[in-house]
Amino acid sequence: MRIRLTVMAGLATLAGAVGLYPLFAGRAWFWAGLGAVLSVAAGGLVARRFRVPAALNAVAGLLALLLYLTVVHASGEALLGVVPTAGSLQRLATLAGEGWDAANNYAAPVPLVPGIMLLAAAGIGLVALLVDLLAVRLRRTAPAGLPLLAMYSVPAAVREDSVSWAAFAVGALGFLALLMTDAREQVGGWGRVVFTPRWSDGVPLAGAAEEDGTDGAGGSGGRRERPDVGALAASGRRIGMAAVAVAVLLPMAIPGVQPRGLFGLGGGGGGGGGSQTVTTPDPLVSLKRELTRPDDAVVLTYRTDARERPDYLRLYALDRFDGDRWSYYSLQSTAKDRLTDRELPPPPGLGPVRTQRVTTRVKVSRQVRNMTFLPVPYAPARVSIKGDWRVDEASRMVYSLRDSAGGRSYTVTSLQAMPTAQQLAAGVGYPVDVLRRYTALPRTVPPEVTKLAHDITSGALSAHRKAVLLQRWFTRDGGFTYDLSAPPPQRGNDLTGFLLRDKRGYCEQFAAAMALMARVLNIPARVAMGYTPGTQTSPGVWTVRSRDAHAWPELYFEGTGWVRFEPTPAGAAGQGTAVTPPYSEPASDPVTSRGEQTPSAPTPSASSSASAGPGTAAQRGLDQPDPGTGADGAEEEDGGVPTGWIAGTVLVLALLAAPMVARVLTRRRRWAAVPPPGSQVAGGRGDGDGPGGDGPSPASAGGTGAAHAAHAAWREMRSDALDHGLAWRSSDTPRATVRQLAQVLEPDAETAQALGRIARAEEMARYSPVPADAPPEALRADVRRVREAFAASVSRPARLRARLLPPSTVASTRSATREALHEAAVRVAAVTGRARQVRERVAERVRDRLPGGR
Repeated sequence: MRIRLTVMAGLATLAGAVGLYPLFAGRAWFWAGLGAVLSVAAGGLVARRFRVPAALNAVAGLLALLLYLTVVHASGEALLGVVPTAGSLQRLATLAGEGWDAANNYAAPVPLVPGIMLLAAAGIGLVALLVDLLAVRLRRTAPAGLPLLAMYSVPAAVREDSVSWAAFAVGALGFLALLMTDAREQVGGWGRVVFTPRWSDGVPLAGAAEEDGTDGAGGSGGRRERPDVGALAASGRRIGMAAVAVAVLLPMAIPGVQPRGLFGLGGGGGGGGGSQTVTTPDPLVSLKRELTRPDDAVVLTYRTDARERPDYLRLYALDRFDGDRWSYYSLQSTAKDRLTDRELPPPPGLGPVRTQRVTTRVKVSRQVRNMTFLPVPYAPARVSIKGDWRVDEASRMVYSLRDSAGGRSYTVTSLQAMPTAQQLAAGVGYPVDVLRRYTALPRTVPPEVTKLAHDITSGALSAHRKAVLLQRWFTRDGGFTYDLSAPPPQRGNDLTGFLLRDKRGYCEQFAAAMALMARVLNIPARVAMGYTPGTQTSPGVWTVRSRDAHAWPELYFEGTGWVRFEPTPAGAAGQGTAVTPPYSEPASDPVTSRGEQTPSAPTPSASSSASAGPGTAAQRGLDQPDPGTGADGAEEEDGGVPTGWIAGTVLVLALLAAPMVARVLTRRRRWAAVPPPGSQVAGGRGDGDGPGGDGPSPASAGGTGAAHAAHAAWREMRSDALDHGLAWRSSDTPRATVRQLAQVLEPDAETAQALGRIARAEEMARYSPVPADAPPEALRADVRRVREAFAASVSRPARLRARLLPPSTVASTRSATREALHEAAVRVAAVTGRARQVRERVAERVRDRLPGGR
C-alpha cells in the first residue's frame, strides 16, 4: 500500500498548491483542496490494497474525487447524499460552468463563489491524482514534479506579479521530501547490511573477548562500532550547498537562459549589432484584468502642456488579424532602434495638416510590474528616458528588451495631428505597402460580417464617411451595450456573435470589430491599446488608473496618417473616461450620405503647424524639471549606486577567492585539531587525507597528540607540494618522499633538517608504538620553512597558482566527496540491516506465541 509514500505525495501536492494563493480572495480554497487531496489518497490506497493495475489505480482516484465533490457541492441531488446520480452530475457541470464564467469575468484574486471553489478543488485533486499515480503507483517520482510545477504556471500566466519566494520554497521542499521518501523506500528493499572490518572504527583483535562475552572472531554476537556520521553530515551539507549554488548561479551566466545577463548586467538586447525578436504576452489578455481590478490602482500620473484635452496614451499597435485575435507582427529589434536624444522622423502618412507639439512628463507607479512598453501619446517625436529603450518607427511603439517602466519618470514630446473632417475626407489613395499590410484579412472572415459592413456604409463615398458611419453604428444605431461581464473573444465566431447576436461587450470587442469592418471596406486599420487620458486632478496634472485601460481602432488617411476613432460607448454607460474625437462626429462631416458635395482643399494657414508660443504660467512651469528628476525629466534613480555591478563584482571576487580561502581554512583546521603535547587521544578518524593522502593512518586511531601533530605536518607538506606542482607519490615511504624532494629542491642545511624532522616524526607516528615527541609548534615552523623552499624552487606563475588556485583544494574536495558517498552507502546499508533484523525478531516472536509455532 506504500502508506508513507502516499502521505508524502499528498503533502507535496498541498505544498505545491500554496503557490495558487494569488488567484483567490480568501483561504477557503485551500481547505477544499485538502479534502480533494485526502480523497484521492484514500482512493489510491484502496486500489493498491487490492493490487489493481495502474490504470484502475487512476480510476479509483477519480471516483474518490467525484464522491468528494458530490458530497460537498451536490449532496442534495445525490443518492443518500453520496452516490452520484444524473442530477448530481448535472449540478456539478452547472457549477463548473458558473465558475469558468466567474474566472473570465473577474480579475485575480477572484471571489470564492461555489463554482470557483469547485474548480479549485477539482484542479488540485487532479494534480494529486497524477502525483499519486506517478510517484506511488509507478515509482516515477521525478516526473511527478511536472504536475506540481504546472500549478505554479497558472498564477504566472494569469497575473503579472510572480509567486513569492516563500510559497515557491514551500512547494520545492515538499517535492524534495517526496524524493527523499521514495529513495528511502527503494533503498529499504536492498536487503540486510553486510559488515566488514573496513566499515568499523573499532575492530577487535583476534581472540579478544567482547563486552557481551562472545569471542572476537567475528561472531554474530560481537559488538561492532558504527561509523561516525559527523563527517558524513558535514560533507553532505557542503555538497548540498555547492549543488544549490551551482544550480542558481550557473543559469545566470549561460547566454540565452538569463536574457538580462548575470544580475541584469548582460546585454539582453542585440547590443552587438544583431537583431532580436521582441516577445511579450498577448496584450489583450491583461486588458480585462485591468478593467475589472477591484482596487482600481493608480498606474501613472503625468503633466502636460496640451491646450485641449490630452490624447490617449498608447502602448501597443496591433496590426495583424489571424481570424481569431488581433496581435502585432514580430518586432526585430536592432541597435539602431535605440532611443537617443534625437528627433524622430515624422510619423507615417503625416502631411500638411495642423499639428501641435505636446510635452508630457510621465511618472509610472512603482507598483507596476513588467511594463516593457511605454505608454506615450501618438505620435512621439522625442522620448527622454534612461535605460535601454527602443522605438519601432513604423508603429511608434516604444519598448525595452530588459527594462520595465515601473517607478520611472520620462518625458515625451509628441506631434499631435489635429485634422478636420474635410481634410480626412480629402485623403484619397493609399501607398501600396500600407494597403497590402493593413487591409489584409484571412479567408475565414464570415460573409455575414462583410455584408453587414457594406450595409452600414451604403451610400458613403469617402473612407472617412464610412468610418464615421461605422463608429455611429456602434455607439448609437446598432443597439450595443457596454458590459464588462462579457467574455473576451477567443475565436472568429465570437466576434461574429458580438456583431450579429449578443451586442454586449467592452472596448476589446468594439475596437476589434470596427477595425475588422474597416478592413472589409478596404480602409487600412489596426487596433491600438493603452490608456485613456484619465482624470484631471489639478491644472495640467492627470491621473491614470487601471480602469482607464482601453482599446480603440486607428484608421489610416493619406495626408494625416493614423488617427483614432472611438466606437466604444463613453460616459457612465460605457468606458468612463473615453473621448470621441471631434473629426469623427457625424455633424462635422459636410459629405452627405449621397456623397454629392466635394470637400475643399485645405488652406495654407490651416496646414501650418501651430507655433510653440509662450503659453500660460502653468505651462511655462512645465519647462522646469520636477524635483527628483534630471534635466531630461528622468529620475536620478538610474544614475545612483550601481547595485547590480557591485553585486556582480563581489560575486566574481568571491568565486576567485574561494580556492585560496578554502586552502587557508583547511590549514587552520588541520593544526587546530592537533591535541596538546603529551595528551592521550581516543580513536577517531583523521581529516580525510591520511599519511599518504589516501586515508586514515593506523596511528590516527589513537595515541598521543604528538602523532596527530606529525600527521598534520606531513599532510600540510604534501598539500604544499601539490600546490607548487611537485611530484608526490603516495606509495613512497616518508624517507623516500623526502629524498625525492631533496633532489628537486637542492635545499640548504636548515631546510634539509626540517624535511628530515618532518619525515622522522611521520615515520614514528606510523610505525612506532611510541611516536616521537616533537612539539607541534616546531613541526609547524618546519612546514613553513619547507613551503618557502617549494616556492623558491618554482617559477612566479607557479607560485601565484599555488596561492590563488591551489590544486590541493580540488583534491581534498574530491576525496571528501568520495568518502561521503562511501559512508552514505554504509549508513544506508546499516540502517536497512537493522530494520530487517528488528522485523525478523518481531516475526519470530509472533510465530513462537502462535499455537503450534505457526
